[in-house]
Amino acid sequence: MKSLIVIGGGAAGMLAALCAARNGASVTLIEKNEKLGKKLYITGKGRCNLTNACDTADFFKNVVTNPRFMYSSIYGFDQSAVMDFFEELGLKLKVERGNRVFPESDKSSDVIKALEKGLRENGVRIMLNTVVKDVKTYNDGEAARFKSVVLDDKDNTEIEADGCFIATGGLSYPSTGSTGDGYRFGQETGHRVTDTFPSLTGLKTDEDTSEMEGLSLKNVVLSAYLDKKCIFMEMGELLFTHNGVSGPLILTLSALYTKEIRTGRVKLFIDLKPALDDGMLDSRILKDFGEIPNKVFANSLGKLLPSSMIPVVVRACGIDPGKRVNAITRQERRKLLETIRAFPLSVRETGGYNEAVITKGGIDVKQIDPATMESKLVKDLYFIGEVLDVDALTGGFNLQIAWSTAYAAAGAFTAEI
Repeated sequence: MKSLIVIGGGAAGMLAALCAARNGASVTLIEKNEKLGKKLYITGKGRCNLTNACDTADFFKNVVTNPRFMYSSIYGFDQSAVMDFFEELGLKLKVERGNRVFPESDKSSDVIKALEKGLRENGVRIMLNTVVKDVKTYNDGEAARFKSVVLDDKDNTEIEADGCFIATGGLSYPSTGSTGDGYRFGQETGHRVTDTFPSLTGLKTDEDTSEMEGLSLKNVVLSAYLDKKCIFMEMGELLFTHNGVSGPLILTLSALYTKEIRTGRVKLFIDLKPALDDGMLDSRILKDFGEIPNKVFANSLGKLLPSSMIPVVVRACGIDPGKRVNAITRQERRKLLETIRAFPLSVRETGGYNEAVITKGGIDVKQIDPATMESKLVKDLYFIGEVLDVDALTGGFNLQIAWSTAYAAAGAFTAEI
């Protein structure tokens, strides 16, 4: 019987351990935390968006980094296969807006429980509160091979096995144990780690947004400019935070243009009324003003804008807040229209790893076999999940990457059993 060590009890680690055990391997799953699935527990705001039911061909349009690397593993264990897998474990699923797949219970803990049950039933040895300090290799005369892992305990306990899966995640949400251990293991075994960045994260702005904290805007158009070049334009939803902006549009922008954002030269413009052309919007403003001609400007926008945004827009357009609306000039009204049409924000930086959903960058996939996830440099050593330099947009795509790479590795390792 082949023996396998899986380092990391997150999404990829649990599924890989379960599949390898089902296929006849003797599996030891090592997790540094006190329980399995700690990051999985908080995904999808605690609901766990575990995949996306879009066509598989469309899946790759949502993979931002190295989509071609994923072809083999996705087609080997696609979204439908993932849904079947979890339903066979007894987890009932549902599909929501945007083809996002969730447990019917809306509880990520049920996803973890289903995997844990499968691990126990298939005899996986689970070691919690256990930290791997080192991954050892040896040379058999032809190639480097995995040998053992060394634990960070008083005895420096060494555990040998026929193979090892590194499923330690990235750097996002370090409180869940994602502290970059897999990158170190990769580097120490001769692998290249590409530059890493927080991704799928909010953005911090130069402007003070604290007055608008918690305000969610739907059906707005967000444009992003690098210097004078438009790099992004999309309609959707965004959210103001205490120090900037977040929400679906912003997360997508952060994933697609991480490097550009880090230059500090990206400016955002929000069209607050995209359904109205300039003429319609001006008529709307005139109509509102006509109903309250003697009101001061600062108190005149209640029908047009959310209340927490009014003082910010008033300041941004430069009109005297105490001026009566019947005295506002055509030129001033034009300035108000332009502010509503392109509410400006200057991006200072992305949010950090503490709030990033995933990590961009990781183990260089040029050194990994895309069909098996085995290292091209070290035999019997595999990298799966977020530790790889593969990332996608929100919507269940990143967890699908974890499931597919885990399944590919488990199948490859146990192929000869």
